Amino acid sequence: MIRNPHLKPGFLAAMLHRLSGIALAIFCHCISSRLDRSRGADSFQSFLGVTTTVCPVAEWGLVTALGLHMALGIRVLAIEFLGVRERGAIVVSACVACSVTVGCCFS
Repeated sequence: MIRNPHLKPGFLAAMLHRLSGIALAIFCHCISSRLDRSRGADSFQSFLGVTTTVCPVAEWGLVTALGLHMALGIRVLAIEFLGVRERGAIVVSACVACSVTVGCCFS
């Protein structure tokens, strides 16, 4: 049986941590640049109109990405500084489940 080395739980956790960080950086850049371009009350009201229609999905995605990035970051800190050796797929699955739960609770 040939096993793919890229499908190990540690690799998947690292990729999810990086991808959630990139998603958060892109989101913060998009929002800050959009807010920077809204110079008057009319353009700001149009920006708020767009955010109210897109907001439920984007808010869930943002909170879930924040939760995922935080949970996997705590996992990395525990491995680096506490010497905790993880149990593989159980820890990664728990991190993903916690982040989705946090996303559903706050959105």
